[in-house]
Amino acid sequence: MPDDEQAIRELIQSWLTASQKGDLQTVLSLMTDDVIFMVPGLEPFGKEAFVASFKGLTNVHLETSSDIKEIKLLGEWAYLRTYLEVTMTPPGGASARRSGYTLSILRKESYGRWRVARDANLLAPVM
Repeated sequence: MPDDEQAIRELIQSWLTASQKGDLQTVLSLMTDDVIFMVPGLEPFGKEAFVASFKGLTNVHLETSSDIKEIKLLGEWAYLRTYLEVTMTPPGGASARRSGYTLSILRKESYGRWRVARDANLLAPVM
C-alpha cells in the first residue's frame, strides 16, 4: 500500500478514535482551517459550527466504524469514499444509530500531512 494511502487510512482511524474519546483538539488537527462540511438538511458549515456541534456531544457515548471503499490520490489532493456507522448514546438515554456513505476531499499540506478539506456526510437513521 502506498505511503499516502496508508497515511489517509491512519487519518480516518485517528478521527474516529479521537471522536469516540471526545478529543476535540485532535479532531481539529485533522482538518484544514477552511474545511467545509455538508450534511442533509443543513447549509454547508465550517470549523466554527463543527466545534459547536462537537461540544454538544459532551457526555454522549459514541461508537463508530468505518469501511473505506475507495481512496483516489490526485497529487496534493485525494478523495475518500467510506461507509460509516455511528451510534450515539446520551447519559440515561436511548441509543441513536446512523449509517451511510461519506465522501471526503483531503489536501496534503506543505509539511506532508493529509487533512480533511471537504466532507459530505450522508448518514441516515437506522430503523
